[in-house]
Amino acid sequence: MMTKEALTALILEKKEALSLSWEAIASGIGLSPVFAVSACLGMNSLKEEPAKKLVTLLELPADALAALMACPTKTWDKVIPTDPLIYRFYEVIGVYGPTMKTLIHEKFGDGIMSAIDFSMHIDKEENPAGDRVVVTMNGKFLPYKSW
Repeated sequence: MMTKEALTALILEKKEALSLSWEAIASGIGLSPVFAVSACLGMNSLKEEPAKKLVTLLELPADALAALMACPTKTWDKVIPTDPLIYRFYEVIGVYGPTMKTLIHEKFGDGIMSAIDFSMHIDKEENPAGDRVVVTMNGKFLPYKSW
């Protein structure tokens, strides 16, 4: 079976060769852009129907289907990233993470926001002072159980 890493490299090649945007790919397989990109980068798996659509859309080999549907091992480097955009998200969490945690606990109680029952949207807001990045995260609250 093709590895997730090999599949990601192939998907990126095909995306460029076919001059497709992530929005077009997501639309073509019937998924949100955030989830589609995450699956294409190997961090999520696809169900059979969107996986088949992606294989067709990107003209991927048949063995890509199984790799797209395989459960991923979700790992990432634990070091602070050097990519400026990703680093800024670390910075936001570093600066505002305790504030977010405090406000979530005040509103919901002791628990976490699910990254499984979760959606995220990334939008562009035009602004005369400079365009704005709008990131909306929506996760189910999961309270800690007391035994």
